[in-house]
Amino acid sequence: MIIFAQKLYKMSLISFIEEFPDEASCKQKFKEYRDHVGVVCSKCGSKDHYWKKDKEQYECKTCKTRTTLKSGTVMHKSKLPFRYWFIAMHLLTATKKSFSAKEIQRQLGHKRYQPIWHMVHKIRQTMGKRDGEYILAGRIELDEGYFSTEVPAEEKEKPLKRGRGSQKKTKVLVMAESEMVEPAKVGQKPRRVGYLKMKVIEDLKSETIDDLVKELASNATEVDTDDSTSYVNLKKYIPRHNAQVIPKEKVGEVLPWVHIAISNAKRQLINTFHDIKPEFLQNYLDEFCYKFNRRYYGEALFNRLLVASVSYKNEFRYKYG
Repeated sequence: MIIFAQKLYKMSLISFIEEFPDEASCKQKFKEYRDHVGVVCSKCGSKDHYWKKDKEQYECKTCKTRTTLKSGTVMHKSKLPFRYWFIAMHLLTATKKSFSAKEIQRQLGHKRYQPIWHMVHKIRQTMGKRDGEYILAGRIELDEGYFSTEVPAEEKEKPLKRGRGSQKKTKVLVMAESEMVEPAKVGQKPRRVGYLKMKVIEDLKSETIDDLVKELASNATEVDTDDSTSYVNLKKYIPRHNAQVIPKEKVGEVLPWVHIAISNAKRQLINTFHDIKPEFLQNYLDEFCYKFNRRYYGEALFNRLLVASVSYKNEFRYKYG
């Protein structure tokens, strides 16, 4: 194994300040990770480059095209300092909870909100892209959740519906690897959770569910659900489908981990953010799942996010407001 990939950073606040005291230290660390992941020429596709120290750019050995340090990464076209990005990544990985873009703006002392908001959403998108590479396997739990979001602009003039069909609710499909533990110890849950997926969906049609299961859980061998008609076709894609009528008070026993995840995610969103637009809910869920799926990484989480940030290019074009 490459020694570089084994190096872990203990990112307490004091450690972070010591490791990255200024812009130069952040830029140098980002370049180390960029060199390790590799640079691909946008013109000819070559992976062989020189580093032009005087220009602080990579130059392709084949066609001489130059690539900036930020180009092709999460920081693509960003004018914000490297240290802003490092501080934001540290804050987002330092605790199980999250930080709003407004709070990160305050911590950075930056005058304008919009570029900070864009930066934080790009980081969350990177988390989602990294998790998107993993396909659920083994036995899984599957159910839907309903998350509170702003009423879409096109629905604001219409009467507000009640319950799950309300315009203030966004549907989310939730899947979790859930391995049975036998015999369970006293106080121990009968299932051990693995990887978690949460995806915003437009509707609960069986075709919608089928497509997502084929995309995200193609390695699953068994799935537990309620008896909803949304799941009638799952047996075509997963060898064993356990569907049953689940009384409301028993949901936490039959599908424990998807409902623990839904409950925890809702609580985090309510406590940290206000008036989430439905089109951005996926980004917040991506952050929640990314940290949940790396709950044992501890203080190495910052390091892993830095690797992902070098590996993925995000162009978040939405105009805030």
